[in-house]
Amino acid sequence: MLRSLALLLCTMAISARGQDQAADAISREVKDLFDRCAKAVVKIHGVDEHSELSGTGFFIDPTGTIYTAYSVGGEGANFTVEFGGKKMRARQLVADLRSGIAMLKVDADSPALPIGRAEQLGVAAPVVMIGYPLDLPETPSFGMVAGFDRKYLDQYLTTTHLRVNLPAQRGEAGAPLLNMKGEVVGIVVSSLENSSSCYALPIEAAEKIRGDYMRFGEVRHGWIGAHLAEAPEQKDGSRAELTDIIEDTPAADAGLKSGDILLQVGTKQIHQPDDIIDASFFLTAGDVVPITVLRDGQKVTVNVEAAVHPAAQNHAIAAPGTNQAFPLRLEQPTDNTP
Repeated sequence: MLRSLALLLCTMAISARGQDQAADAISREVKDLFDRCAKAVVKIHGVDEHSELSGTGFFIDPTGTIYTAYSVGGEGANFTVEFGGKKMRARQLVADLRSGIAMLKVDADSPALPIGRAEQLGVAAPVVMIGYPLDLPETPSFGMVAGFDRKYLDQYLTTTHLRVNLPAQRGEAGAPLLNMKGEVVGIVVSSLENSSSCYALPIEAAEKIRGDYMRFGEVRHGWIGAHLAEAPEQKDGSRAELTDIIEDTPAADAGLKSGDILLQVGTKQIHQPDDIIDASFFLTAGDVVPITVLRDGQKVTVNVEAAVHPAAQNHAIAAPGTNQAFPLRLEQPTDNTP
């Protein structure tokens, strides 16, 4: 019995030592990532009609272009950016309420964070946020992806968001969410549940906004003008049925019909009506997108030129119960309308 007890104690000691070693390894990895990436993360100050603003942003190219949250850089003015011991004036390039982000610019060379891919993440993927909480110095926070949400409190998000179990606080709106390679996979746009967790816009969605700006000098959210509902049965892997084609819209002009089963929009596969949330977010007004439907048992592909989304300039709301200084941007569709 004494020998068995000794073996048990030895096993427990080895296990505890292994856990300590694993914790030390994670700590070193996070510190290394912070040391490499913090220099490209900036503190942003501004003013709006109500008060002074303070938040976080980060450089995404070496010419001084900055991503931040709309709640920081969307409706303010007189922006200044602090980085590398300097404070510089910044001007607004983009303020996009629908996505919840803004872009600023300083006239200086800058470090830049590499862009990753949020779509490669899974639930429980480790992530690091670097921000300026409560106007304190830049601070790393370590957590994991808790979910991929299209709805919050029964309202649709504008596209799938990363729900992360990180306690984002005032001042951390606009912070980069990094994978363990130090690549940006999201932008923190809202705080949830008494700041115990947060939502981040996937970086692919932010890059769509930046791509529009670089091409056209403005954001062009697209729309085709068709209503969707859940079909009684699945056909060819999809239950997304077109129920109404709005007159004088791209969908009508392209010949889409009620009863068509939607299979694909551009490169996005459609399996259920909610899939249109992501597919429609990535539409750019003026671009031609191939849309594949199932009609009378046959696959039909039509090319549709997207029009300007009628909700692109609508004022979204802050979700009930969230910190109004750190709002969550939502849409209120009555049904699924790409």
